[in-house]
Amino acid sequence: MNRRRGFRFAALAALALLLLAMGAALRPVLPADTTAPAVLDETEIGFVQDMVAHHSQALLLTQRLDADADPFVVGLARQIADSQRIELGMLLGWLRLAGAPVTNPRQMAWLPETVEGHRHSATNPAATMPGSVSATELDELAAARGSEAEVVFLRLMRRHHAGGVDMAAAADALLTSGEVERSAREMVRTQGQEIGLMSLLLDRRGA
Repeated sequence: MNRRRGFRFAALAALALLLLAMGAALRPVLPADTTAPAVLDETEIGFVQDMVAHHSQALLLTQRLDADADPFVVGLARQIADSQRIELGMLLGWLRLAGAPVTNPRQMAWLPETVEGHRHSATNPAATMPGSVSATELDELAAARGSEAEVVFLRLMRRHHAGGVDMAAAADALLTSGEVERSAREMVRTQGQEIGLMSLLLDRRGA
């Protein structure tokens, strides 16, 4: 009985060694210095970081609109907030996958020097992104009521969207493929449509 168990153990050990040898033979041979490709390149990371900041400010604008303003304008603000939150989740997910920080230490530095009026931080770190709203303007919106609030909101958000479209269009021109490039192109389309609607609403208010 002991001899039979000994033979069985030896057979199992031999089988295990054979499987290990086969696995080593079938494993693809890779160079020692092979590394996984980057999830996002430097341009994509910079654009996504700046767009996170830009979208976050758009949410501040929607939160400061008088809730008793024209229901259509309030509804537009809610629609903008919803779409910006969805895009924010996508942008933050990309940064997490890339292992990149949420905040860009050099805003707009992803744009080349040749893009006039956009690469602010390369020469002036205190400058803001296109369409950015100041704290004073946010306070003005928060204090406004009724039709005045509608006009202030529409003007600030239209300018903010125009800046976002400029950023997205620049990213679309720099990138050649990938999800970030496709997202930038979609931002140009959707925010451009909202700019047209806000312009129409301002015209109706004589603003």
